[in-house]
Amino acid sequence: MDKIKWIDNQMSKTADQHLSLMATDNIEKALEFHQSFPQYSETPLAKLDHLATHLGVDSVFVKDESYRFGLNAFKVLGGSFAMANYIAEKIGKDISELNYDVLTSEALRNEFGQATFFTATDGNHGRGVAWAANKLRQKAVVLMPKGTTQTRLANIQKEGAQVTIEEVNYDECVRMANEMAESTANGVMVQDTAWDGYEKIPIWIMQGYGTMALEASKELVAAECERPTHVFVQAGVGSLAGAVVGYFANLYQENPPIMVVVEAEAADCLYQSAMAKDGEMCFVEGDLQTIMAGLACGEPNTISFDILANHTSVFVSCPDWVSEKGMRILGAPIKGDPQVISGESGAVAMGVISTAMEDPQYQTLKAALKLDQQSKVLMFSTEGDTDPDNYKKIMWR
Repeated sequence: MDKIKWIDNQMSKTADQHLSLMATDNIEKALEFHQSFPQYSETPLAKLDHLATHLGVDSVFVKDESYRFGLNAFKVLGGSFAMANYIAEKIGKDISELNYDVLTSEALRNEFGQATFFTATDGNHGRGVAWAANKLRQKAVVLMPKGTTQTRLANIQKEGAQVTIEEVNYDECVRMANEMAESTANGVMVQDTAWDGYEKIPIWIMQGYGTMALEASKELVAAECERPTHVFVQAGVGSLAGAVVGYFANLYQENPPIMVVVEAEAADCLYQSAMAKDGEMCFVEGDLQTIMAGLACGEPNTISFDILANHTSVFVSCPDWVSEKGMRILGAPIKGDPQVISGESGAVAMGVISTAMEDPQYQTLKAALKLDQQSKVLMFSTEGDTDPDNYKKIMWR
């Protein structure tokens, strides 16, 4: 069985020019926008007291995104906020003036017209873009990488988007979608992968993801936890990780939590970058085969990479069994704890936490993470059973 790998962040610090993008006032704008949707409700923060006792930590909190907008995943937060910001910019307004009612109005349709939003996805992001385009009366075209399940394809088709599975990996799908957007009248690329010259929309997407972190921070206070000691977040291109780490680095500037970024071994571009220790981004190529479909991305987001290089404590690279273990722990909780239905990309941090605390082979990982009886742990279950058949296979194996 492949082992979990990890490294303390020894990358040289930069000027940290992107951290302010995730400042609290920017994220409050995103939350206010999402609250204008009739489908909005705050997703729950599960408090797993019995699990915390079992593992030997003070507390474990899991932000459960399986309830987000009825879409079973958090990704819609980013796509919807980016699309609204794009429309706002085109008609010369601030995002605060464009709530859901305005965006879906006939007046806005007459003023803005209709755009076609292009994206590449392993599942959840494309579904979120398709859903938002549908609700905002826009068009969406979605490209998916080879190996994508028919369930994930069908979920996007249900939202009225044009969607195809291509014979290339995720990163190649991004390039294809971008070329299509550039050659289409009123075509717009909506991707959380930033590259030189394509940064504005990924920034808006990251700020949209901030809604989840802002909600969680308020829920922690309501649960009488003023500050988590540890924040675990998973990474594909790193946009979610950059958003979460950036938000909490801003919120607790004087005493930030230990920030842990967790990746799938098959696509561990951030871990590889940390291993190189030269401050440069490493790319992971090939088919990127992992059950953690939402994390199967081999090329980091340039903006979030800068935030993560400055504020991540430990990078962790995980074989698939780590995610499966996390799924089972959350899906079959100790009696008295709430159940969290967490999919392959949502549960990997729980697999890391439990292994570090329970497996004698990983005492050095536990020490690196500084987990002990005083630890107040926050993690993000970013998706539910978005592939129900595979979820059952793993849970019932």
